[in-house]
Formats: sequence, structure tokens, C-alpha cells
Amino acid sequence: MASLTPSVRHPEVVLRIRYSLVSLYVAISLAVVSGTATAASEALAVRLGTAPTIDGRITDDAAWRGVRPETEFTQVRPEEGKPASQKTEVFIGFTDHALYIGVICHDDNPEGILVTNARRDSSLSDTDGFLVVIDSFLSRQNGVVFGTNPVGIEFDGQVTAEGANRFGQDGFDLNWDTTWTVKSEINESGWSAEMELPFTSLRYSSDEIQSWGINFQRNIRRNNERVFWSPLPRQFGLNRLSMAGTVTGIEVPPQRNLELTPYVLARTSRGGTLPGRQTDEEFGFDLKYSLTPSLTLDATYNTDFAQVEVDNLQVNLNRFSLFFPEKRPFFLENAGQFSVGAPGEVELFFSRRIGIGPAGEQIPIDGGLRLSGKVGNGTNLGLLAMRSEAVTGIASENDFAVVRLNQEVARRSAVGMLFVNRDGGGTDNQTFAVDGRWGIGDRGTVSGFVAKTSTDGIDDDDHAFRLAGSYDSDTWSYSGSYSQVGAGFNPEVGFLRRKDYEAVRLFVLRSVRASRESGVLEYRPHASFTGHWNKDGFFESGLLHIDSSIEWKSGAQLHTAWNITHEGVVAPFEISDGVTVHVDDYRHNEFSMFSGTDQSAALSFGLGVQAGGFFGGDRLALSPSVTYRWHERFNASLSWNHNDIDLPGGEFDVALTRLRLSYSFSPKMSVQMLVQHNDRDDLLATNLRFTWIQTANTGLYVVYNEVDDDRAAPGRPRREFILKYNHILRLI
Repeated sequence: MASLTPSVRHPEVVLRIRYSLVSLYVAISLAVVSGTATAASEALAVRLGTAPTIDGRITDDAAWRGVRPETEFTQVRPEEGKPASQKTEVFIGFTDHALYIGVICHDDNPEGILVTNARRDSSLSDTDGFLVVIDSFLSRQNGVVFGTNPVGIEFDGQVTAEGANRFGQDGFDLNWDTTWTVKSEINESGWSAEMELPFTSLRYSSDEIQSWGINFQRNIRRNNERVFWSPLPRQFGLNRLSMAGTVTGIEVPPQRNLELTPYVLARTSRGGTLPGRQTDEEFGFDLKYSLTPSLTLDATYNTDFAQVEVDNLQVNLNRFSLFFPEKRPFFLENAGQFSVGAPGEVELFFSRRIGIGPAGEQIPIDGGLRLSGKVGNGTNLGLLAMRSEAVTGIASENDFAVVRLNQEVARRSAVGMLFVNRDGGGTDNQTFAVDGRWGIGDRGTVSGFVAKTSTDGIDDDDHAFRLAGSYDSDTWSYSGSYSQVGAGFNPEVGFLRRKDYEAVRLFVLRSVRASRESGVLEYRPHASFTGHWNKDGFFESGLLHIDSSIEWKSGAQLHTAWNITHEGVVAPFEISDGVTVHVDDYRHNEFSMFSGTDQSAALSFGLGVQAGGFFGGDRLALSPSVTYRWHERFNASLSWNHNDIDLPGGEFDVALTRLRLSYSFSPKMSVQMLVQHNDRDDLLATNLRFTWIQTANTGLYVVYNEVDDDRAAPGRPRREFILKYNHILRLI
């Protein structure tokens, strides 16, 4: 092996950066002392004499008479702290069976109301919309979100640890679905909506009369305006439950909910590596039972995920593992409760290790159990047990078990533990971890974990830990972290992007709001540094990113950056067919740019550019995209990611093309198509899905998949047709 440049062996650099991280944490602690909390709003829920008719027409419904609406909404953008430009009225009521929320969104220009999508769980960022977050345990940390737009789509999700923030932390699960009803109506004074949220679809404590955390958000898209009922600083969003308001007087019923969701499926496949046509008929079910109002038992038998959209194709241009997110509904529900680690880098439990093979093959799942929810005062419990079948040449039969405990304490803080076990395949594997989060004031957070694995034949260096801190004000944001992963750390039911390293991350951002008269909303200059060293102090990779970002009030944006990169390659690897990156110390400069027009417009564009040095050669990467929308029913997007790479070992091009089409016949019936092409691997993949949703993502699915892989099966495209139906049966 070629000798390595001595200049990159600097363990003392890591020590200096660790001291910088300690200084950052001290600065965070001192800075948050001067932070002041915004006064939260309060509301009273009213017992309704009769249940409203859910049709979006509030003023004509006698059920709402006598309910005083909440009307005080405050802007976060474009003019922070100013009253909303349009009046909003929110009504809160309940019966013995459900919580009801009605909203009248007055608008002095009804023709300017903008709707960009009519499909369930479509983004509400670039459309007129209304959302509510509910913290039914008053934990000020976790909750659920319900939202809609003027055509009445159902948007729901789950918030864990106050959701995502500027630093890209996970915590919002859009794939969480439950049973509820919403209807909207556009009229001469604006638009209105009514939501019916059954108590059986919510989780809460055992008290008969309760107070819940709550906040409301309205988007007025033509003004790029976002307003909240309980005021928030501009750096936070709806998921900031510690600053949510409170609704009192809710009388809840004792809950005993039992739901059975059976499915039937028929599948036919041919082509590819299959010897001939194959057909398959399957049956399975999910069962949900509320042991208490706050603790739910889920069971699944012969679990199938045929209706889930296929993964996005990716091309690996480095020597580390690619990350593919979980998309299967059973594993996504309450996923945040089982999450420990750093998303996309070190995930101590990663559910894709269950039922999916190393090359993305589906491995049959016999069944499983999950117990999740709250026990007592702020104790979150998660238990999971699953069994997957053996598949010849891919995987043996495996049993999986996960135990997760998390105790919430005051001021956005928590402490927890995780245990993950896999039995099967001739060896066993366990992961043990403790983690915690400390909220400092309203703006600062320190978090971390310590973990160890146990694997037959591996006895040394099998640990990992991480310490991270962040501070987020309206003008300044800081974050930093120090991570270490040993060479023997082996979470086989987790995800590791790389092993055997120490990593330091630092980030600073300055946010400057432009003047009221300017067309610019905000300037966001920022810089970040990421560095990885191996256990010998060898500098394996680093990135210094210096960026200047601008966002206009229309929603358009421009990011221009200069990157200083470093890659220390200790073992040669093949980056493309016949092209090898050799052992060396590579240092380069790179220009990076991304621009995007207003995403709410009928026609919008985006362009990403990277140009500079790359593993001793040069790279030019272009990522243009175009999106077209026809009213709220039809959406189309086309993107192209092209890399032109010239290395000392040879030249090659890599291009990924992705086309997405969707048409919504109604908020519950749609057809979607995803076509992807990877020119390096000569692979064309098509996924076509028709969905007719009844409730909570159950209903009729018709799916067609085709994969043309000229390397694996030249001239024999793999074609698959699937018909699936599932339905919720409420037994209690």
C-alpha cells in the first residue's frame, strides 16, 4: 500500500476541535439565559349539544352556535410579529365520541386562494392551508398534526421531540396515519373546513377532564404568509410544542378500541431472472387494540407492503454506504419512539433490516407485535417483536426484538435506553444504548447517546457515542457534535454509513430579515465543517462549506457556496466500471450553487451545479429540474442528475433521470407514476400506482412494476402486476 502523507496524521487537531465543542456548549448555555419565552395562548373547548355535519359549512350549522371562536393570529412571515393580513376564526368543540375543529379562513380575494395538490398527505407548504398540532398528554414534546387545504385533503403526521428544526434533525413522521374526517368549502368570503377527530384515533391520559397542548397554523400562499394562533419566533414552526397554546375543558371517554385490518392480494410476475410466469395470492391482517387510552398493542400477520412506492435510485460516488429511508407503514407508525442515533449516519435501530434484503429484495415477514405509548407520567414505552422467513440465497429465518424506554422530564428534556436483538443466521447480535436530551431554556438543546454491540467473534472496539448541542435564535443558529464509532461496533439491525472513526461537525448561521419594502424575505449566510478521523488520527474526509443563501418573498431561493474538500483514501476502490480511485490524500476546491423559482407557481424550475476537484481529477455535476402543475389535480416533475467525471484512472459519466406524474380524481382517489433511469447501470424502473383510499391509507391499490435491467437479465424486463385491498373493521 502506498505511504500516506504525514501532514494528515494530526490527533491533536481532534483535541482542539473537542475543546471548541465544549466552548460551544458553554456559549449555548450562557446565550439561552437571556432568551425569553413567548406568551402562549389559551382556549376553552365547548361540549356540543349535537355533532356538526362535516361538510365545511360552519356558519349554517346549528351545532357551532354559541362557540366563541379563536381569532388572534400572528405572522411569522413575511412580517414577524405583525397581525395576520386576513381574519381567521377557529372553533373547538367535542361530543362523547370526537373532538371537532372548525375554521373559517376569511379572504378579501377569494380568487387568489391557491391550491397546489389534492392528494392525501400532500405538502401544505406551497398552498393555502390550515394545520393543527395536538399534544394530548401536555408533554410539550410529542404530538400529532392534522391539516387540510381548500379542497379538503387529509394531512396527518406524528411529532417526536418537537420535530425537525434548522439542523435537519428528524422528529416528524408524515407516514403516521389515523382515521378522521375533514371537508372544506370555498365560498365568497374565503374558505372554511371542519375536522372530526374521533377519540378512538387519539391517545390521552385517564383523567376525565383534560387540558391539551394545541396550536393552529394558517398559510396564505399568495402572500407567502404563515400565521400562528399561539405566537412563535420565526426560527420555529408548528411542531414547537413547548411554545404551543393550551385548550382546556376536554371531557374524554374511557377508551377501548379494537380494529382489525385484513388484506387480500393477488400478484402475477414474469421476466427478469424468473423461469416463467408466477402467480401468488395472499392474505394477512393488522390488529390494533387500545390496552389503555395511552397504550396500544399492534399485531401483524403475513405483513405485506406491495402498495408502497419503490425506492429512489441512487448512485454511489464514494466508498461509504447509501441510505434508503423506511417507507413501510407498519414500521413508520411510532418510528420516532424507537429512534436513537444520528439519522442517516448512525441509526441504532433501522427497521429496513427487517423484511428487506441487502439488494432491496423483499423478505416475507411471518408476523410481529408492537406495544407502544405512554405508561404513567411521561414514560414512553416501545416493544417490538418480529419474525422474517428464510429465503434461499438471501437470508435465513430471523427473530427481532426491540425494547425502548424514554422518560420525559421538565423543559424539553428526556432520558432513555434501547435494546435491540437479532436471533438467526447462525449468529446472534445485540445492541445496547442509553441516550438523553437536555433542553436549555427555549433555544438550546444538548443531546447524545452511548452504545455498545455484542457479536460472536467481535470483542474489541465495539462502542459508539455522540454528543451534540444546538442553539437557535431568530438571528443566530449554532450547532456542533462529536461522534465516535469503533471498528468493532456492529448494530446488525441498525444502519452505519461508515465505521472506525471520530467525527466533528460545526455549524453557524446568521439570519437577516430584509426590509418590508424589499422583495427579499431573508438572507442566510452560513458555514459548516465536517471532519472524520480514524482511530489512528488519520484525516479520512473533511468538508468546509461556506454558503450565502437568499430567499425571496415569492418563495424563490438562491444558494451559492464554496467547498474545501479533503479525502484520505487508505484502500483503493472502484468508483465505476474500470475506473479505480487509488490510495492518496486528495484536497480540492469546489463551487456549488442551487437556485429555485416559486414552487407554488404552475411552472417552476430548479438548478443545482457542482464544479471542482474530485479524487485527483475534476467533476462537473448538473441537476436541473422542472415542475408543472395543472390546478390541484395534475402534478408532474422531471429531474436529471448528471455527473461528468475525469479522474487519473479514467473518465466516466453518470446520469439519473426521474419523472413523477400524479393525477388526483378526488382527495382520496389518485394515480401516480414514477419512472427512473440509471444510465451507468443501464437500468430503467417504472412504478405505476392507482389508489382509492377509504380511511387511514386503507382501500384499493392497483400496482404495476417494471424493471429493465440489461446487466442482470438482458432483453428480459421484469414485470409485476399487483391488486391489493385492505379495510379497517372497528370491532369495539
